[in-house]
Amino acid sequence: MESKLIDHLFRHHSGKMVSVLTRIFGLAHLEIIEDAVQDTFIKASLSWRTQQPNNPEAWLTQAAKNRVIDIFRKLKTERKYFPNLSQGTDAIAIHELFLDTEIEDAQLRMIFTACHPKLDSRDRISFALKTVSGFSTKEIASALLTKDDTIKKRLSRARKAIQKEELQFHIPQGNLLHERLQSVMEVLYLIFNEGFHSNTQKHLIRTDLCGEAMRLCQLLLKREHMRTPKVYALFALMCFHSSRLEAKINSDNELLDLKHQDRSLWHSPLIELGNAMMNKAVEIDEFSSYHFEAAIAAEHLKAKTFETTNWNKILGWYKSLYQLQPMPSHVLTMAIICVQSGDYKKADIYFNQLNPEDLVQRSYLYFAAKADYFTGVNQLKEALTYINKALEAVTNNLEKKFLEKKRIDLLNII
Repeated sequence: MESKLIDHLFRHHSGKMVSVLTRIFGLAHLEIIEDAVQDTFIKASLSWRTQQPNNPEAWLTQAAKNRVIDIFRKLKTERKYFPNLSQGTDAIAIHELFLDTEIEDAQLRMIFTACHPKLDSRDRISFALKTVSGFSTKEIASALLTKDDTIKKRLSRARKAIQKEELQFHIPQGNLLHERLQSVMEVLYLIFNEGFHSNTQKHLIRTDLCGEAMRLCQLLLKREHMRTPKVYALFALMCFHSSRLEAKINSDNELLDLKHQDRSLWHSPLIELGNAMMNKAVEIDEFSSYHFEAAIAAEHLKAKTFETTNWNKILGWYKSLYQLQPMPSHVLTMAIICVQSGDYKKADIYFNQLNPEDLVQRSYLYFAAKADYFTGVNQLKEALTYINKALEAVTNNLEKKFLEKKRIDLLNII
């Protein structure tokens, strides 16, 4: 139980601690700071075996404050000036940096630093996931569909670039802010997606990651000059998807697709919040990918039953999305929509535009969709072939069980 609690707290608080300590000591000492935070959680894992504190979050915050003194002592040889942190104005200043509003400010600084244009775009995302949200190297590799060693190189490259360019730990202003905001939103979108549909083997849904992405997005919306239509649309999308989290898996821990979800479990307050955010997001005429994705999610939520889903409208939104982002995954989704609506001829056209290898770790979705297509046109042997291919390619255990059940249903028909 202690390890689960520590994992949970690490996910939610390591980014805060790294951000605050970076604000105190500067980006030049980021590696020392990250090691210090890691040590704090190792200390917690050992200390809490015998007795868990009444307020674990307060314990970690106090531990982080104590680490400030330890880090200053470690850096003493590098600095001529060493403040007295045990008393006086220096101690007060440090204490104030751990107030909620200052923690939020520090995290915003870290997000915008991670998304600096002088960092490679791939390195930005990896660095943000590591420093802001406490992802492990393995989790980042999973989220970005790449290898652990690649992520290690990206993180190392980002740290070196920060040192070389002497980047400042601040939030940009004016036009620079809006440029950097685009990269920030991409990172938050990625964090949320990894939670909503995880690439890890054991967990399909990771609500802590969804919650973290939403929390960070809300930090943006708290700042008046960051409340852009795109940010509102992104938050609306997160609300719409989060409203269905409870219905995605049943009491037997089985994955449920949209057709079989209990729609009474969809969380109406989140849907209402998403609608309110979308009303603010559409106050302009130029829409982003977040606008279209949110519109698609909203259309699913409007349908009282799966059968009454307006597939034509959803397909139209996906076409608009594809114009902005010509990605293989969007083509696959359009094919799936056509299968759902019974337009197999159009579905075949979309399938012919795809190569499953282009979908990398999501290739199993292509094979599963082809199985549904062949089932729909009553070519059951071909359907079975593609279900088998999907089962070979899938890595997540819940999705594997879902596909195995479909295979059994198919065999019963044959």
